Amino acid sequence: EVQLQASGGGLVQAGGSLRLSCAASGLVIDDYAIGWFRQAPGKEREGVATLTTDDGSTYYSDAVKGRFSISSDLARRMAFLQMNDLKSEDTGVYYCAADRSGSSWGLHPSGDPSLYEWWGQGTLVTVSS
Repeated sequence: EVQLQASGGGLVQAGGSLRLSCAASGLVIDDYAIGWFRQAPGKEREGVATLTTDDGSTYYSDAVKGRFSISSDLARRMAFLQMNDLKSEDTGVYYCAADRSGSSWGLHPSGDPSLYEWWGQGTLVTVSS
């Protein structure tokens, strides 16, 4: 059973930075997609940043390009999201998700939540203006 554990959320002032971490247990394959999604109150869940571990391809939403950076540590089965220059509109619950399909399937990296099989619990990010 694959389990994802997200951490690192908190309260930060606008312009500040946070680093989220996602630890995946039970993930025995080396080629997979992993990424971050967020959901603000009253809004649908949206893709923020994702990557495929086989070739390192990445996806970023337009809203976070140039400010957020996703990375992974394959050996430790971890993914990270470095968030800089945070804005109030970045506030939301951030979820880590993974899917067994790597880039070779032609679907990933993707910001479409419906393509991800495994989900962790969320971590709350609150950006005060």
